[in-house]
Amino acid sequence: MDRVLYIVSAAHEPNTYIPPHQHECYELVYYIHALGSSNVGARNYHFRSSSFALIPPNFKHDEKHTPGAELLFVGFICDHPNLSALSGVYEDDKEQTVLQILLRMKAEFSRKQDGFTELMNLQMSEIIVHLLRLLGAGHSPSPSEDRVQYVLNYMDEHYRNKLSVKTLSDMSGYSYDRFRHIFKERFGLSPLRYLLLKRLDYAKSLLRHTQMPISEISANAGFVNDAQFCNMFKREIGQTPRTFRVSNKTK
Repeated sequence: MDRVLYIVSAAHEPNTYIPPHQHECYELVYYIHALGSSNVGARNYHFRSSSFALIPPNFKHDEKHTPGAELLFVGFICDHPNLSALSGVYEDDKEQTVLQILLRMKAEFSRKQDGFTELMNLQMSEIIVHLLRLLGAGHSPSPSEDRVQYVLNYMDEHYRNKLSVKTLSDMSGYSYDRFRHIFKERFGLSPLRYLLLKRLDYAKSLLRHTQMPISEISANAGFVNDAQFCNMFKREIGQTPRTFRVSNKTK
């Protein structure tokens, strides 16, 4: 019989990295609001909001979150011989079937009424049947070893440099408009906004942890000039860089 061991909600700060680790049980990680990548076993996957990872027992896995994230994960035991073949990251369906069942499980766990353990186990079995149907229908998780993911990886490493959408689209092999469309559809942000948020997160880190002048932070984070940096920072963060530094000095 399928048995739930734990169900936990979690939140991560932007640019959180969860180092490789493994569990003795299955783990299903649902990314309610998230964007990033994960190595599950020997393969690398991209995740976003409304996707989920299935990790078999003793599979090493990690997570790299770009913006802040909200997650819900459940550890469970299952004897079905085919379930381990489903390791990887999947998109939930448009009805968010997996999320809805997980939320019911979480509510049962919170209330702890008579029979809640048995009901949670049945709800876990419902999810497992749903996952096995994915396997039966020939669905497979999509590894992130593709052209757009390659560009995202490049952006993560070189966001402090001058990057244009034209350059990025050329790297992907898609036309300018097609690249912008695919990038936003897949990652939930336009390429330029993704770069902006990466640069702002880096600038915030420098403001918190260094005494570097604002002008140097602006240049180091990849902004064109101080005026652009200050305007963008105030618009997105709600404070000037100087005010942010003072208010976060001891944080």
